Amino acid sequence: MTSRLSAITLNTFREAVRDRVLYNLVLFVLLLVACAPLFGQISIGLERLILVNVGLSSMSLFGVIIAIFVGIGLVSKEIEKKTLYTILARPVRRWEFIVGKYFGLLLTLIVNTGLMTVGFYIALIITAHQLTRADALLLVAIYFIVLQFMVMVALTLLFSSFSTPIFSAIFAFALFVIGTFAEDLKNFAALAHGATKWLASAAAYLVPNLASLNVISQIAHEHGVSGSLVLMNTIYAVFYSAAATAAAVLIFERRNLK
Repeated sequence: MTSRLSAITLNTFREAVRDRVLYNLVLFVLLLVACAPLFGQISIGLERLILVNVGLSSMSLFGVIIAIFVGIGLVSKEIEKKTLYTILARPVRRWEFIVGKYFGLLLTLIVNTGLMTVGFYIALIITAHQLTRADALLLVAIYFIVLQFMVMVALTLLFSSFSTPIFSAIFAFALFVIGTFAEDLKNFAALAHGATKWLASAAAYLVPNLASLNVISQIAHEHGVSGSLVLMNTIYAVFYSAAATAAAVLIFERRNLK
């Protein structure tokens, strides 16, 4: 089982590289490093703040775009090319296929994020000419971005397990936008009454709470993040992505592929 999962995971990663998904980081790194000296000309004391906000937000956006637009084709491409039938004809179970695809795309995003992190720190050095202890806090924000990718990859796979690529992209992007404002949705539910309150509360807990995984502004102002928040966000992302992946497996197990 482990060898089959590893094979699907690595094959998915290689396919993503062949599709030139990772080449977006080249553009990201080059633009960030090239523009780094310009941040120092904006205003004294604001160059780091702007660079952190722009850099981490770009890293998050690039990753989500990859998660959605690559994830929607992980299942449909295999069906269109009829390679899925060859894979399933071997001793490979459907759940192994879905889980392997999940880890393969997640591995792609982690590698992507790691390389962009290197470019981001190079830009920081060019701008500030040094790294401080506060810059280590940036790794927490980047870790939360990876947790965000875990959730988005699982949701994209869930939609692609039963829907077309176009609708999968629409559903995934809609949940990303709603999840970004999950805290506002909870506040609205607290103020609402009757059926609206119940519907808003249910929606607030069903959609991914991506707002709690966004600490970019907090980190940019050099405010620390508590260990309890790191632990709670990790548990939340793991369980939410596991639940979404399990739902994708259940749907795909019952899907008629003929």
